[in-house]
Amino acid sequence: MNTNLLSSMGRSLLNRREFFSHTATGLGSIALANLLSGEGLLAASHPVIDPSRPFAPRPPHIKAKAKNVLVIFCAGAVSQLETWDYKPELMKWDGKPLPGGPSVTFQGPAGNLARPQYAFRPHGETGKMVSDMIPHLATLTDDIAFVQSLTSKTNTHGPAENFLSTGFVADGFPSIGAWVTYALGSENQNLPAFVSIPDPRGVPQASVNNWGPGFLPAEFQGTTLSSKEPVRHLALPQDISFKQDVASRSLLARMNQRHLEMHPGDGKLAARIASYELAARMQLAVPQISDLSSESTHTLKAYGADDESNPLKAAFARNCILARRLIEQGVRFVQLFNGAYASGGELNWDGHSKLKEQYDKHAAILDQPAAALIRDLRTRGLLEETLVVWCTEFGRMPFFQKGALGRDHNPDGFTCWMTGAGVKRGVSHGKTDEIGQKAVENILSIHDFNATILHLLGLQHEQLTFKHNGVDRRLTDVHGHVIREILA
Repeated sequence: MNTNLLSSMGRSLLNRREFFSHTATGLGSIALANLLSGEGLLAASHPVIDPSRPFAPRPPHIKAKAKNVLVIFCAGAVSQLETWDYKPELMKWDGKPLPGGPSVTFQGPAGNLARPQYAFRPHGETGKMVSDMIPHLATLTDDIAFVQSLTSKTNTHGPAENFLSTGFVADGFPSIGAWVTYALGSENQNLPAFVSIPDPRGVPQASVNNWGPGFLPAEFQGTTLSSKEPVRHLALPQDISFKQDVASRSLLARMNQRHLEMHPGDGKLAARIASYELAARMQLAVPQISDLSSESTHTLKAYGADDESNPLKAAFARNCILARRLIEQGVRFVQLFNGAYASGGELNWDGHSKLKEQYDKHAAILDQPAAALIRDLRTRGLLEETLVVWCTEFGRMPFFQKGALGRDHNPDGFTCWMTGAGVKRGVSHGKTDEIGQKAVENILSIHDFNATILHLLGLQHEQLTFKHNGVDRRLTDVHGHVIREILA
């Protein structure tokens, strides 16, 4: 052997004593790597994805508490002061100016402090004070972990929705659902891994950014569908029978396989074929799961899907039933929107001018269906492995806007919550000041909230990365800590 061709390390291994010395060191390194991996402390890692099976289930970084996620996203910034954050001091200060308060806020001059527009009362064994605006959801407080000290980076709806859904204020970043399906795939190969269900009134302010893939591979974008509007362009031609369709797809599969064999290693070709094959399977699966005719009269009534007096509530209720059916079928990430785009608060929770009047309408649409959805998941045993998240992009100010009966935007202190798999029941973490304007105790960011969602799915937010323009990007940017106080 010509030892001159070896590196200095290679030549040292020819020495018996050096060989055994390096072997001992190597074993120690392997042991250390195993320990660090078990604690989730290794450097960033990338999922290994077969382009021909991009949604195949993949293992998490650590043991997961949840298999699926259901996000109920209330667009328009729900007021924490009319829902979950009880502030009796506002009763005393009602109609008075805030000493040292801002003269101007996001949309103009600030008015006087305003009491909560609904009465609050204690609920459950915990005695959690919740607004009468949402009596059905209020009965679930013993099962919920409230995070009452969240903050956002912006007070503008579109960028704030981006921040909540993608971890960044700017456009172009992957949504949390895309990150999750990129990391974990899906348990159901006949339905999309990530489904987004828009509100019956329209899409939210940031639209597709909330379910977009950003710079991740395009197949991880969320698929939008609802009980009213199934996936477009999926229907079979009426002149083709089911038997003919199966036969043609079988022939196409053989042709595609032959084409792949002629172009080994072509990941883009494999991914394209996989997307068309998923679309073909969806032709059968989506109509079946969107057809609610098999639901019992009792279920429709429990959700409010039979409420002829409130068509918007009934439509949202049907979306809630669809969300449950998707979770039931193993869809990894389901995003359910309540509220649409900017409309002066008429189509979403953006209550600037006549908050009480508008919230009466929005609460009637949200409350019963959303509460029934959570109860239904629990009754069917799905809540044991499903994480349910209720969120909104920011909160609202404790004072009314000058000359109006509504509250301006407030990114400095608001409430979101979780329930279900891996979540501690009946707790409230964090606190805003005595009038609900700013978070003052255990102040948290959306990065912390999203890191906690990933953690419950068995994903370490520091490790879940994708290299983009030379940077290992992640959902939580360079921030985020798991909120362990709300974990079971």
